[in-house]
Amino acid sequence: MRALDKLKKAAHLVPIKKCVTLSDGTEFDFYCTPLTMAEREKAQKDAGSEEATAFALQLLIQKAKDDAGQPLFRHGEVAELKNEVRDEDLQALMLAVITDKNDVKEEEAKKN
Repeated sequence: MRALDKLKKAAHLVPIKKCVTLSDGTEFDFYCTPLTMAEREKAQKDAGSEEATAFALQLLIQKAKDDAGQPLFRHGEVAELKNEVRDEDLQALMLAVITDKNDVKEEEAKKN
């Protein structure tokens, strides 16, 4: 097996369900695939700045999908997300996109 084929097989780029508890106690579920370098580069370009929050917001818009694989957000909704959603909720959603499921399990294990 070629090295590239081995890496591609290990990538396992299938959608993963993410569940975020919002500030009002409700659950917000969405799906996203693990981050690739191309997606990271696109989000950095779309952010138009070096600011980490702008980058993370672009990733959320780009990667958050419903259970049918349809985007949950559009690029034109950036201002609405920034102005009409609680910062802590938006931060939690952005973190869920960036954080790998294995990273979340490791963090939970550290807490227990």
